[in-house]
Amino acid sequence: MANETKYPALLSCERKLSPSDGLFSACKWENRADGTCVKLEIKEKSIRSTISNPVDLSAADSLKKITNPNLQRIDFCMLPNDMDTLRMDFTLKFFFGVTELSSCNSPEFAAHYADWVRTVLDDGTTVKELALRYAQNIADGRFFWRNRVGADALEIIVTTGDATYIFNGYDYSLKNFAEAKRTDNLCALAKRIEETLASPEPKHLILDVKAYAKIGEGQEVFPSQEMVHDVTVGREKDGKKSRFLYSTFGQAAMHSQKIGNAIRTIDTWYKDGEESLPIAAECYGAVTTKAIAYRNSRNDFYTLFKRALVTGKALSPTETMYVLSILLRGGVFGAKEG
Repeated sequence: MANETKYPALLSCERKLSPSDGLFSACKWENRADGTCVKLEIKEKSIRSTISNPVDLSAADSLKKITNPNLQRIDFCMLPNDMDTLRMDFTLKFFFGVTELSSCNSPEFAAHYADWVRTVLDDGTTVKELALRYAQNIADGRFFWRNRVGADALEIIVTTGDATYIFNGYDYSLKNFAEAKRTDNLCALAKRIEETLASPEPKHLILDVKAYAKIGEGQEVFPSQEMVHDVTVGREKDGKKSRFLYSTFGQAAMHSQKIGNAIRTIDTWYKDGEESLPIAAECYGAVTTKAIAYRNSRNDFYTLFKRALVTGKALSPTETMYVLSILLRGGVFGAKEG
């Protein structure tokens, strides 16, 4: 580009990956194929534990603090004692149309954006790799999160239209995409995703996912935990509840946002010149559980996006993959005026 394109104040993209909540139920592993499952519910219990947070032992009342019981009311969810398998059901939808911005106050930028994204899609390499990574995160059961740890067996069944794909979750790595077993089923599923995301015509793909984790009879399972901002919620005469778990229509569930985070945990390009452990595709590579932002002013989304769309400089293949993954994630990306 001979001249720079001004970055717009109003700029947003609609997400192209849309998961539902994941519903929890229980069954016996050997009977999982017959569909006889029991819906899991959130239950509540009161527990008497000890103080384990840091205490100033030099304080006069420190002994009293650490020897007093820590009384809590918490939500929990467990498999029945005669069932050993957690089943999780959700749908995942992919959309075409990443070339179109949902809002932009600069027609010139919108036209340039559409041309740039279409060039990336037509190349085929970038969207193919992203689709393979999305497919692998479905096949490996990453969306089970903590429920995946210590499972004796994992099976993921994906149905879409006229096709069904069955995966052994342990055939695929959570840490590495380059060395993944790119089986026929994985490649076929990825191809369907790729064709949808890159389509120039209106198109969508709905995946119906039924996933099974054999974790043991009566074992605890872990739905999403609710963030409670009102500290008075749950407060009663015998104290306040300290843990709230998520349910929908009375059934224990995983938040759609948490499933989406797992599916887009594909960013291994945040270190220069080497692939690292995958993190979710985010504008600054933020991992809140570690209080780390892995991307900085050299390789965050805005720096790379403006380099490509404002100054017209070329991105490397991995930088292009990262930028496209954020555009597929969607969001509001406008810059403040002035």
